[in-house]
Amino acid sequence: MESPCILVCAIDPKTGFCFGCGRTSAEIANWIRYTAEERREIMDCLCGRLEQVERKPRRMTRRRELAQSRGGMPSRAATFDENTGEG
Repeated sequence: MESPCILVCAIDPKTGFCFGCGRTSAEIANWIRYTAEERREIMDCLCGRLEQVERKPRRMTRRRELAQSRGGMPSRAATFDENTGEG
């Protein structure tokens, strides 16, 4: 079964969309009940939804820094500036 889940399961309180996949909590809960056509219709909307989700950059922690140095974190995390709050 096709699924947009990327295992980043948290709902943005502003939009009601999952930070990872863009689905609503109701869509996530009912995903296996939908037909293939219904799932495709939802998946066609997800890119637009994800653009609405406000993601704050993660701060650099020692754990993230170590993981990144070992090749386990995206380079975006390394660019976070704690002074400006921008990543």
